Amino acid sequence: MFLTNSRYRRIVLFFAGVTLNIIFWDLLLRRVGLERLGERSRERRYLSFAKAYRRLAVDLGGVLIKVGQFLSARVDVLPEYITAELSGLQDEVPAAPFDAVLTRLEAELGQNWRERFDTFDKAPLAAASLGQTYRARLHEGGAVVVKVQRPGIDAIVETDLAALTTVAQWLKRYDPIRKRADIEALLREFAVVLREELDYVREAGNARRFAELFADDPGVVIPKAYPELGTARVLVLEDVGHIKITDYDAITAAGVDRAAVAERLFKTYLTQIFTHRFFHADPHPGNLFVAPAEGEHAWRLVFIDFGMVGEITPTIREAIREAVIAVGTRDPARLIRSFQAVDALLPGADLDRIAAAQQAVFDRYWGRSMSELRAVDRREVREFMSQFRDLLFELPFQVPENLIYLGRTVAILSGMCTGLDPNFNLFIAITPFAEKLLAEETQGNRLEGWIDEILDQLRRLALLPARLDAVLGKFERGELTVTIKHAPDARSAGPDLPSAVRGLSNSLVVIGLVAAGTLLYLNAQPTLGIAGWALAGIVWVFGVVRR
Repeated sequence: MFLTNSRYRRIVLFFAGVTLNIIFWDLLLRRVGLERLGERSRERRYLSFAKAYRRLAVDLGGVLIKVGQFLSARVDVLPEYITAELSGLQDEVPAAPFDAVLTRLEAELGQNWRERFDTFDKAPLAAASLGQTYRARLHEGGAVVVKVQRPGIDAIVETDLAALTTVAQWLKRYDPIRKRADIEALLREFAVVLREELDYVREAGNARRFAELFADDPGVVIPKAYPELGTARVLVLEDVGHIKITDYDAITAAGVDRAAVAERLFKTYLTQIFTHRFFHADPHPGNLFVAPAEGEHAWRLVFIDFGMVGEITPTIREAIREAVIAVGTRDPARLIRSFQAVDALLPGADLDRIAAAQQAVFDRYWGRSMSELRAVDRREVREFMSQFRDLLFELPFQVPENLIYLGRTVAILSGMCTGLDPNFNLFIAITPFAEKLLAEETQGNRLEGWIDEILDQLRRLALLPARLDAVLGKFERGELTVTIKHAPDARSAGPDLPSAVRGLSNSLVVIGLVAAGTLLYLNAQPTLGIAGWALAGIVWVFGVVRR
């Protein structure tokens, strides 16, 4: 209990110090006109924060490692001196001694746990925030990785979450944050997924599901899971590790184009989100590898660690789809609609002003690579901020609870693609996908238009018997009046009324048969539908011949 309390205090005190420092240097000094003092010391101060956080995370591990890994992958938005300082958290998590791991193995698999494996390395292959992995070999000869949860990790996670809850209580007192994010709800969502990540039976199921989804994709490798050999605290997976995705020199030395890796990584995630609606939600560099070309196989993208996954609901998918099309086609109105669909805008937000800002962003920055965006002159940025000072002051956006992990994944993905390829262009990469979605939408609208037209004609056809009955009633009562108007250039003295009536009858029959055939075809009855169309053609030809 003492260690738990001490851990809680250390985390809370660290964030308290960072918060007070930012309030003084970046808020108070700005309000009294001394913002230049804060700007001159900003890089030094923020670097000291990063170093202090890294030391704390390495010492404590747990959830802090995950937060640091997330920040270290944000090379697209965070300064390089911050991401470089935190990047070591991908590799320098201290491993628990094997004696402690042995206790966990015996508790989970029994005293005879070694009988499940032909060999088992005592030296850890990798140490992560929640567990560590060991290489082993099955009696059948297959190479596997055994993932074992850290001893006491449950108590560590709960302590870290309690400390972050305290920090969240501070943040929600700040109006700009409270208006834009339900911090407590976001933290609850984070806690739910984090606790799910501690269930290795669930992770094995996720691995099997991904393997099935990408079974036909030769460019992606998903390790095979062996749930029968593990438990909720021990996971056995096929050993598929190769070159770490951030080992740029090794990737190049293996003859693999880094830009191609970035492109495949990006497209694979788009496929997960839009096609499978199930995505790998922890794409930090320790979970992604590149397998060089071998034999008949070209190079492949390798995924591991499926403890953190996300599901895409139909509403979210449609909103993302709208956003992708909007960015690809530079349509600010459509982008705003995508924000509204997931409640990402505050009530009463000035939509016209937001649209103007989005259009200005498209006009000024669309098509630039991430490296070009990071190199934008500060004067240009200040000019843009001055133009939309009102929006920057109001910040009419809020963070939806159900998008926390998707947003996190996209953020990390953007940084990883930029790291692989400094010229990675999100706009260009997303455009073909946007065009495909737009084409699907157009085809769907065209089909809907055809169906609407058919239904309209059927409605008209349904009204014809009543209208004909009314005409015949007038005819029987002697109330029917026929007015004939000749065209100025008419050659004949009058119309052939019997021929006109026959033509009308034939037309009605043809329309009915075409409509019936179309409805049958659209309702999975292609044979009957085609037969209806053929019969309509025969009636039409017969009518022409009779004329």
